[in-house]
Amino acid sequence: MTKRDIKVVTDGLTYLEGPRWHQGALWFVDFYTYGVYRVNPDGSAEKVAHVEQQPSGLGWLPDGRMLVVSMKDRKVLRQEKDGSLVVHADIWDQCAGHANDMVVAPSGNAYVGNFGYDLMGGAPHKNTTLVLVRPDGSSQVVADGLAFPNGMVVTPDQKRLIVNELFGNRISQFDIKADGTLGPRRDFANYGELGDEGDVGKRIERATILPDGLALDAEGAVWFADTIHQRAVRMAEGGKILDEVHTAPDGIFAVGLGGADGKTLFMCAAPDWDEAKRTVAREGRMLATTVAVGHAGTP
Repeated sequence: MTKRDIKVVTDGLTYLEGPRWHQGALWFVDFYTYGVYRVNPDGSAEKVAHVEQQPSGLGWLPDGRMLVVSMKDRKVLRQEKDGSLVVHADIWDQCAGHANDMVVAPSGNAYVGNFGYDLMGGAPHKNTTLVLVRPDGSSQVVADGLAFPNGMVVTPDQKRLIVNELFGNRISQFDIKADGTLGPRRDFANYGELGDEGDVGKRIERATILPDGLALDAEGAVWFADTIHQRAVRMAEGGKILDEVHTAPDGIFAVGLGGADGKTLFMCAAPDWDEAKRTVAREGRMLATTVAVGHAGTP
């Protein structure tokens, strides 16, 4: 295991997700201050949008307008040039729980995951969908049967979507068709099927990995946040672990690659994902370290 220096990029927040390197700056969301943030050159985190129903995944349309997931009302919002937020797509009927992470391909096609059930309320686990939102705001379900899809990347050729299944013990991938829809699911890495088990605690106990957040590098490996082991993991297709960054006592809940050379690994850190605890505490922070292989694909 490589020994690395880990620095704090920004702290004093609640629960960070969606780290993105865009136009020479780091962007992210903070769930419980309901904000989209950009890190300025002086290191300060500037709130650039307020999403009352809780922000999650971030991306940008080809014309530069930002898209952000509004979780609890299951919408994708669009920030106009004047800074205002408008509804880009209402995907309520295509989700079975909070809308969640999102990747926006260079084409402007956005792929959005969702919880599938009331996780925070203690409901039993159910598999769920991926939704395609096109640049014009139209939407459709393009995959089903996923165990809490969250972090996603689109490969540089825009022909493949890779997606974590947080409670599925696996990372999946799909071919992207010319119209933006997806081919059949296949494994990127699979540590054993968990079946139809509805008890989330039992799924976690049986899992080898709980992959959250996703970033692709120039060698075709992915970095993800392994939420049950307080680490970020670099994994090759097939499941071989190539590298890891340990962050105990912090847990890591999302990752991104960026920086001037694409070799800075940003890690969203917090003690846990407990909504009640994270809402009232300011223990969320962004960590960063340097890795050997640079960023590829989107985001």
